[in-house]
Amino acid sequence: MIQANDLTIPYRLSRIGTIMSPEPGNPLEVEGVLNPGTARGPDGHLYLYPRLVAEHNVSRIGRARIIVEDGVPVDVERLGVVLAPDEGWERGRQNAGVEDPRITFVEPLGIHVMTYIAYGPLGPRPALAVSPDTVTWRRLGPVRFTYQPELGTDLNLFANKDIVFFPEAVPGPDGRPALALLHRPMWDLDWLRPGEGAPAPAGIDDVRPAIWIGYVDLEKAQRDLSALTVVHGSKLLAAPEMPYEESKIGGGPAPLRVPEGWLVLHHGVTGANVKGFELAYGARYTAGAMLLDPADPGRVLTRTPEPLLVPETDEELQGTLGNVVFPTAIEEIDGRTFVFYGMADSRIGVAELHREERA
Repeated sequence: MIQANDLTIPYRLSRIGTIMSPEPGNPLEVEGVLNPGTARGPDGHLYLYPRLVAEHNVSRIGRARIIVEDGVPVDVERLGVVLAPDEGWERGRQNAGVEDPRITFVEPLGIHVMTYIAYGPLGPRPALAVSPDTVTWRRLGPVRFTYQPELGTDLNLFANKDIVFFPEAVPGPDGRPALALLHRPMWDLDWLRPGEGAPAPAGIDDVRPAIWIGYVDLEKAQRDLSALTVVHGSKLLAAPEMPYEESKIGGGPAPLRVPEGWLVLHHGVTGANVKGFELAYGARYTAGAMLLDPADPGRVLTRTPEPLLVPETDEELQGTLGNVVFPTAIEEIDGRTFVFYGMADSRIGVAELHREERA
């Protein structure tokens, strides 16, 4: 049981094992399978949506049926590719494609919403696709952040990653029901224009990548799903604070509604710092958690001072980017809750989330 800020986070993660590794001889997976989303289909089966990495770090999003034995996910059956870098803003000869899907069944809309990173000519940019059946996915296009004068900058100028929607409507900035999402803007523009430094928004003194929250107009999205791509009211939610978050933090799976509030699993990074969004070779990625206020999800109630899961196995310590556990999906199976995570940017693992009863 982890305690911080006089509140308790009564959850822990226990490692189950590896659920998916690159398929020998498959050119789409030659550089790894990692960082998946998940969704339950109308047929009742649970499906995994891994990032498949081909030569030159070109990514696609696949689909696989999760094989469950004795109530535990143990393997997958590959079912092909659901998104490839087909749009101009997703394409490049290398370091390109569609990456790191997070999938949320958004209850007020009755539809699965996939957020993914389109890695195109201007680096990583958030984009959306939707599906009524988990089989076919329709792109809605890149995410756009409305201009907020109080920030003194335009969020659309910056690369952004780790985008994920909440599954339920929440109180918006004006108190009305809204849809909310987490995102992770990166202020360093040196990758594009050397010497630009980190022109963070007004009031942001810590330029390390942090978790922000933004909102979507629920009524507009109910009339037209394209409104999901328009985000307003963005503000800083959580900056690096604990020792295991020293370099940066980012969101993980869709927030999970628990008795204590909204449980957010996130990754914290220590070690090597790199500019922009390059791979942080020499860094260590671990999984932590925080609780958000259900009446105001823009407020953190508490967070774990120590990680819930750290790289320990060979699969987590060695790979394309070693020393990494990177949670991206969470699902209930037969009354148990499982977290799916990237292992060293090369494989996919699964851990079980346990709730510990208070004394």
